[in-house]
Amino acid sequence: MFKELLKEGLPKLRRVAYLGAKAEWEGPEGISIRASARALGLALFLAEFRPNDYADAFGLIARERSHAIITSTNPHHYTYRGLIAEFAARNKLPSMYYFRDFVEAGGLMSYGVDTRDIYRRAAIYVDKILKGAKPADLPVEQPTKFELVINLRTAKALRLTIPQSMLNRADEVIQ
Repeated sequence: MFKELLKEGLPKLRRVAYLGAKAEWEGPEGISIRASARALGLALFLAEFRPNDYADAFGLIARERSHAIITSTNPHHYTYRGLIAEFAARNKLPSMYYFRDFVEAGGLMSYGVDTRDIYRRAAIYVDKILKGAKPADLPVEQPTKFELVINLRTAKALRLTIPQSMLNRADEVIQ
């Protein structure tokens, strides 16, 4: 769904940088995203970053003339979300993320788990444990609520028109 949304919003998209670590690229996340990219007719390449150092990855993205950026779920990105969004904006690159915080920092769009919902559900577990439940007896749950967030200010700055069908499906549109 993640890559499909980027392609729907940018139908002429052909070349996309995957900002991530080599382990992610070679692991389940990378395998899945590469398969989706192939199915959508996208050329996807790894822009490998080093923790706390995005210069080489950003340089590669610029040299390879990427049309867009997709970030991995790597936790290092969260700290540098403003830097990543600023690079994308400065280079006129639409960007897609897994978490809404990146869109609030200036990225174009995100599709991923609703972290606020996860925190609320975690509180329910804490309450059960404080009332005597054994943690080992509690079921493991998977996220069930996902959200699409679109930043129209960023779209306007990139001179992009987001299809109305996407705006209608969005959980939040940042004006």
